[in-house]
This record gives sequence, C-alpha cells and structure tokens, in this order.
Amino acid sequence: MEISEGTVSVSRLVYLLKEVVEENFVQVVVTGEIANFSAPSSGHHYFALKDDRAQLRAVMFRSSNRLLKFLPENGMEVVCWGRVSLYPQRGELQLIVDRIEPLGVGSWQLAFEKLKKKLDAEGLFDSSHKRTLPSFPRIIGVVTSPTGAAIHDILNVLRRRGTGLRVLLAPVRVQGEGAADEIAQAIADLNRHGQADVIIAGRGGGSPEDLWAFNEEVVARAVFASGIPVISAVGHEVDVTISDLVADLRVPTPSAAAEMVVKERQELERHVDHLIMRLSGQMQSRLALFRERLSGLRRRLRSPVDELRNKRRAMEQLRERLCLAMEKQRQRAANRFGIAAGRLHVLSPLATLDRGYAIVFLEKKATAVRDARSLKCGDRLKIRFGKGQVKATVDEVFSED
Repeated sequence: MEISEGTVSVSRLVYLLKEVVEENFVQVVVTGEIANFSAPSSGHHYFALKDDRAQLRAVMFRSSNRLLKFLPENGMEVVCWGRVSLYPQRGELQLIVDRIEPLGVGSWQLAFEKLKKKLDAEGLFDSSHKRTLPSFPRIIGVVTSPTGAAIHDILNVLRRRGTGLRVLLAPVRVQGEGAADEIAQAIADLNRHGQADVIIAGRGGGSPEDLWAFNEEVVARAVFASGIPVISAVGHEVDVTISDLVADLRVPTPSAAAEMVVKERQELERHVDHLIMRLSGQMQSRLALFRERLSGLRRRLRSPVDELRNKRRAMEQLRERLCLAMEKQRQRAANRFGIAAGRLHVLSPLATLDRGYAIVFLEKKATAVRDARSLKCGDRLKIRFGKGQVKATVDEVFSED
C-alpha cells in the first residue's frame, strides 16, 4: 500500500501538538478537586484535577513541592499555578504545577490546623505532661536569636530583678529555612548539657511566616521531649503557635518569660524585707517602753540618802536587766537576720565562685567544659571566676581514669 503525500508519523504529530500547547499555555491558573493523588519515593507528586465535567492529569516535581506547608489529599479543592504540557510517550495532556494552594484557606493555616490536630491526638497538649517551673532557678537557658530584641528584653528584666542568675544562650535562627531544626537541636543540647534549670524558647513578634519555625513538628517534639521545663514566648499576646500549646508554660512575650522565672525569688525578697521591718518596729516599741519605765523610776526617787541609795541600786539593777533584755533582743534579731541573709546567699550561684571555684567555657561553642577529655591542645577557653574572667589556651590535656 502506498503512503500518500502529506502524512506524518505519530511522534511527529505528537511533538507538533506539544509545541502548540506549550507555546500557548505558558502560565495558567486552574481550580479543581484533587483525585488519584500519589507521592512516591521520588519526591514528585502525581494527581488529577477534576470538576463535574472533565479532569486533567497533573504533576508537581520535587523541586516545587519541597516547600509545601501541607500535604495535598484526595477530595481537596485547590488552586494550581503552572503550565500545560503534552507527555509524548502517552500522548496525554498534563498540567505541570509550580504552586498549589487550598481553596478557601491559606496553606499556612491548613498546615497549622493539621499538625495541631495530629499532636493533640497524640497527647502532646495534655496538661498532665506539663511540668512545674523551679521556684529558684539559678541558670536560665535561652533559645533565640543572639541579635534579636528578645534576648535583650530577657537580659534587661533579669538584670533588674534577678540578681545572681546566669543566662545560658543557645543562639539560633528564628525564621527562614532550617530555623526549626536549629531550635529543636538547641533545646536538645541544653537538655544534654543539663546545666539549665528552665528554658525560654521564643522570639519577638512578626508575620505568621516569620513565626512559622515555632509551628514545625520537629520543634514541638523537642519541647515535649525536654526534661527541663520549657517556657514558650513567641510573638505577642495574639500570636499562638504549636510550641505554645506543647510547652509547660506559655507567656505572651520574652519579657514576660523573664518576669516569670524570677517571680518567686522576688516574693521571697519582699517577705524578708517585711520581716526586717516588723523586727525593727518591735525593737523600737520595746525601747520606748523601757524609756517610759526608767522615767517613772526617776520621778519616784526621794531625797533621803538611804532611800536614794536603795533606789539607785534598784535603778542600776533595772538598767542591767534592760541592757540584758535589749542585748538578747538584739541577738535574736541578728540571728533571724543572719539566717534570712544566709538563705539568700545560698541561693546565689556566685557564692560557689566566691569560694574559689571557676567555670570553664569552650570559647568557640560558649558551652561549659565538664570533662578534660573533650578538649585538645590549642583550644581557646574562657574562664569565669567569682570576680572577672580570663581567656586561656590549652597547652596539654591530662585525663584521669
């Protein structure tokens, strides 16, 4: 059979159609319902977009879907941005999707609600898992940006109201790609070191996108797994994140978190001040009473010499009793004051340093050194004393079994 002129092969026709389609549908926006969704190990997403009259095959390659904040599901109404192409091997039209959003709700809110529902079902929000904050913490672990406003607010509050407290900063990025992993790792590191009595994790306010790192599952699970109580201080009063729901305590701002960790210390200091004022008032009252009694005795003195001598002796005895009573009262007051002062001194971490101890930090990591075997020659150290600090270099390491 002869082939007439003007005929084309299948592949030629398909590639001609492919050129027509791709040249005329470079950018399209399509709404529809997801069907036959699959996400194989290749990382690409394959699905169909359909409505009540037609359907179109679609693919979203891994390079485009890796930043998705939600996982598409069958039956979900979506808006897709992309371009139309023709798959030559099957001669099928397909939509190559660059961006996808849920119809009627933002992807950020959808991801938030889905993760919230998942973690709530696992019990991560249950109050039975919430731990009580320590009454008198000595070391405060802070997970935040070293250059943000949050760390400055925390330090300002602690300087004013938490004399003697130490702050152990775990510097992290608080927004952008990779920030969530850094935050989770910092919480785990503080737990591994075991020095902090309480952890503050947070940042200042921002848009939902800026705060998103604290809505990531990896951060939520790190907070839940922490053996150290965690205070979540993210954004402002109206901002609620997943880490807020998992944490042992949620406060609206980083400043409020700092206020919370020194609350009981301040109450103790106020109580001691009140006791001192009461003691001083009682001593003044006793002295006034004794002065009145002494004045009465003086008025009752008579002129006869013998009676004067007797009265003088009686007055001297009363004076001695008064002095003894005052001395005993003063000693009791001094003892009470000394006990109260001693309790306050014991609470201060600086007391340990004042006894001749020191804390050694590895300069490049800003972490305390607990084992000489973790050091090597040439490491730069920072040594904190009761008064002041120095920098040093390791010349030789001695290990003790």
